[in-house]
Amino acid sequence: MGTMRTLFDRFGLRRPDGRDGELARLRAELARARAAEASRDFSSMSMPVFFLLGRGRSGTTWLRTLLNSHPEILCRGEGRFFERSFKREDFEQLQLDNIPPSSLYRAILDSGYLRSWINRSVWAGGEDSDRHLNNLTRLAVEYFLAEQLSKTDKRMVGDKTPYVSAEVMSEISRICPEARVIHIIRDGRDVAVSLIHHMWNNARTEGGIYQLEPEELEKRHSYRSGFLVPPDESLFTKKRLSRIAADWSREVGKAVADGPASLGNNYTEVRYEDLLEKPEEEARRLLRFLGADSSREVVERCAEKAGFERSTNRQRGQEDSSSRSRKGVAGDWRRAFTEEDRRVFKENAGTLLVELGYEKDHDW
Repeated sequence: MGTMRTLFDRFGLRRPDGRDGELARLRAELARARAAEASRDFSSMSMPVFFLLGRGRSGTTWLRTLLNSHPEILCRGEGRFFERSFKREDFEQLQLDNIPPSSLYRAILDSGYLRSWINRSVWAGGEDSDRHLNNLTRLAVEYFLAEQLSKTDKRMVGDKTPYVSAEVMSEISRICPEARVIHIIRDGRDVAVSLIHHMWNNARTEGGIYQLEPEELEKRHSYRSGFLVPPDESLFTKKRLSRIAADWSREVGKAVADGPASLGNNYTEVRYEDLLEKPEEEARRLLRFLGADSSREVVERCAEKAGFERSTNRQRGQEDSSSRSRKGVAGDWRRAFTEEDRRVFKENAGTLLVELGYEKDHDW
C-alpha cells in the first residue's frame, strides 16, 4: 500500500475511495501516467550529445580535432547517422572499407523486414511505423555513441559528419531533439578551391570515390607539374564549378534556415574565418555552448593541439596539394579564381554570399 501511495503522489493522482469502479479508473489512469513517464524518459538522452555539421571542406575536421582535444569531450567522425537520402549506388562497385553504403537512418528506414515486423507486431500495433523507426534510429545512434564513450574517461560525445543535403537539421530535431548542433560555415569560393584538390586526391584513378572527367585529370597533372598557374588558368571545368557553387548555395542556405527553426537554442554557428582569426575566443564560445569546461588553460590547450602547424608540420599558408589539410587559409579563392570562375560562382551562389556577409552586394 505504501508503494501505491508513493506512485499516486508521484503522478499527482487522486487516491481510491474504496469503490471498485473508482479503483479501476485510477489504475487505468496510473498505467497511462506510467506510460507517459516512460515516453518522457525515452526522449531524454542519458549523456550530453552533439553533432558537428558543415558542408564538406568547410573546416569540420579541424573543429573536430579541437573539440576532441578537450578532456571532457569525445568527438569522432564520420558516423553518417542522419540524412535519409544518403545512399551510395556505387557501394558494391567501390568496396571502400571507410565509406558506408548509406546513412544509419536510411538503413533502418529501408529495412523491409523491420518495417514489416512493426506493421504486424502486437507490440507495435501496426500504427505509425515511421515514428517507431525514428525511435529505433535514436536508440541505435545513442547505442553507438555510448559504446565508444564508455571506453574513455570523458563525459560528452559528438559526431562530425559533413552534410550532403542539409535535411540533417530537421532530422536531428525529430530523432535526437535534445542534442546540440554546431554548424561550421566557410566562404563557398574557398570551399570550391579546397574541394577540387580533395577530389583530385580522391579520384577513382587514385582508388577514391570521385569520377573525374579527362579534362579534370589533365588539369590535375598540369597543376602539379607547374604548368597550370592560377589565376591565368582555371582549376575547374565550368561544369564542375557550377555544380559546386549550386550545391553549396542550396545546402548551406537550407542549413542556415532550418537550423535555428528546427533546433532553437540547441543550434549555433561558427565561421571558418573566425576560427582562423580568433581561435581561442571562438573555441571558448563553443565549449560554453556544449556545457564543457571553457577555462583559459583548457581552451589554450585545445587550440594548440588543433593548430595547423602542429598537425601538418607546415606553416599556415604553405601548400601541400596532396594533403587533406592543404593550406589552412581564408581567401585563397582570390589567388585561384579566374575572372570566368568569379562570374560562374556569382551566377550560381552570389545571393547566399551576400546574405552570409562574404560580399557586401552583388557588384563583385
